[in-house]
Amino acid sequence: MKRSIPLLLAFLAPVLASWTVPAYSAQEAQTRTQVEQIRLHSGQLPAVKLTADILYRILASEIAAQRGRYDMASQTLLDLARETSDPRLAKRSFQFSMADRNLNRSLQAAREWSLLAPNDPEAVASSLALAASNGQTSGLAKALRTRIEQSDNPEQAVIQASAIVSKMADKTVALDVLEKALPPSVRNLPVAHLALADAAWAASDSARALKEARQALVLDPLSEVAAQRVLEYGLNVDPVAAIKETRAYIAEHPDSRKLQLMLVNRLVDRHDFDAALAQVESMKQRAPEDFDLLYTEAEVNMRAERYGPAKALLEEYINVQTQRRQSINDKASNAMADASDARLLLVQIAEKQNKLDEAIAQLDLIDEASLRFQAQIHKAVLQAKQGNLALARRSIDSLKPQDHRERSVIALTLASIYRDAGRSDMAVEVLVKADTALPDTAEIKYDLAMLYERQGNIDEFEKLMKRVIELAPNNANAYNSLGYTYADQNRLLDEAQNLLERALEIEPDNPYILDSVGWYLYRTGDYEAAIEYLRRSYDQLPTADVAAHLGEVLWVSKRQDEAMTIWKQGMAKDPENETLLKTLRRLGVTLK
Repeated sequence: MKRSIPLLLAFLAPVLASWTVPAYSAQEAQTRTQVEQIRLHSGQLPAVKLTADILYRILASEIAAQRGRYDMASQTLLDLARETSDPRLAKRSFQFSMADRNLNRSLQAAREWSLLAPNDPEAVASSLALAASNGQTSGLAKALRTRIEQSDNPEQAVIQASAIVSKMADKTVALDVLEKALPPSVRNLPVAHLALADAAWAASDSARALKEARQALVLDPLSEVAAQRVLEYGLNVDPVAAIKETRAYIAEHPDSRKLQLMLVNRLVDRHDFDAALAQVESMKQRAPEDFDLLYTEAEVNMRAERYGPAKALLEEYINVQTQRRQSINDKASNAMADASDARLLLVQIAEKQNKLDEAIAQLDLIDEASLRFQAQIHKAVLQAKQGNLALARRSIDSLKPQDHRERSVIALTLASIYRDAGRSDMAVEVLVKADTALPDTAEIKYDLAMLYERQGNIDEFEKLMKRVIELAPNNANAYNSLGYTYADQNRLLDEAQNLLERALEIEPDNPYILDSVGWYLYRTGDYEAAIEYLRRSYDQLPTADVAAHLGEVLWVSKRQDEAMTIWKQGMAKDPENETLLKTLRRLGVTLK
């Protein structure tokens, strides 16, 4: 089936076209008494007796939601909200409708919520934003403008307007709406320019975003928030100028710690490690008692792969935190947690240096209660990497799980250890047992399904993956895995389309999903669209698997030179990749 627009847009088009704004009839409006109108605008809750029927319907809705029946829960609560005029019920209906991705009912619930709680900014924002997402923007700018003009606190009104337009799907339209919503009376407020800067940034207009951020800083030269935006947005326009402006601000405002840390992070992102370390040193000289800068300096050195200095700084930091913890004057400190964070960084460094014994030793030294379980889980994984499966199993068995989540993590980790060791039979055995003990755990069913798929047991894979979708209806990976399997086997392509559309709706930029969509489009003969999606996937995830898919579509599209280039790149990354090798053999291609 040929697709001239992205699958997500094709899927949403009929839904968006069917949206309508629910109107309140004259008869319905008349039924609201004068007392009720006063209550609505005063923000008081309705004086409604909690009858057995109301309580039953509320409880039934919550139970339905826990079981994933958001449709039933949201509709019941919406009906109750209309009967009782209780905004809390309308809000809950809105939340369940959004979880159900029922956009029409979400809009109804949001409108009811805002009607019952007209002074609640969140209610009004949700209603206006959903209406705007429905394309109803003509009155939105006017409504926002009126609110700002009538507000006793125009700065807060501008912030609320910014929050509303930020929820709009079309960010270019959102910028235009915000522009029209700001009356002349607030145009000289720094917050107005910051709001425009953020809206422009969201609309991918970096130049406009930088211009507005600079204007906000002109209006309020002390604003560190404005200076942060000048740096962030300026890096996308003129990095050299943005860094220069930031350093000038810091020179005048040496206590701007957040901005300076942000500059350090951005310099590290640019791999300008020496400049980042120089900035940290400047901060240390001004605040020698700011021991957190030791940790920051260690992070920079680690990113620069200067592991020796990084480890020395972390040990110094741990010593400082240990002394803090032992101090009778610092009993309520977070020193233990800070020291544990430093040890986790030492674990990362040891792993990068392939010093697994050293990493394990650091994990054993972590004494922060909230991290002990995860530290010991990680220890077992490292022991397995060393090839000692028996020791890893003993480490796992020594754990005493406190709840359902920890029991699930133990099973998933042990199965992963066996799977990575090539013992998929033992991995399946572990997860089958765990699935019996924890029958409604979507993560266990998902991993077990993927193991069945690897073993070629497609019937069990399908059955389990469908159950995962029932248990976790927003699990994009489940939709993607099942949809990709159908597409890869070139069967049930209509079902594959539905599954992949849902996955793409949940995570539109996930490279694994983009790859699956591209492969589905290839199966349906839409090579041009397939190449588009596969290239988007490969740009984010340049793996041999994606290279195999993209190369094949290019090859059959008579673009052999491009295909060979992509395949060679994939082969260089993973010369033993099964998907790529099978593709080359099937097409009779030999890479030179």
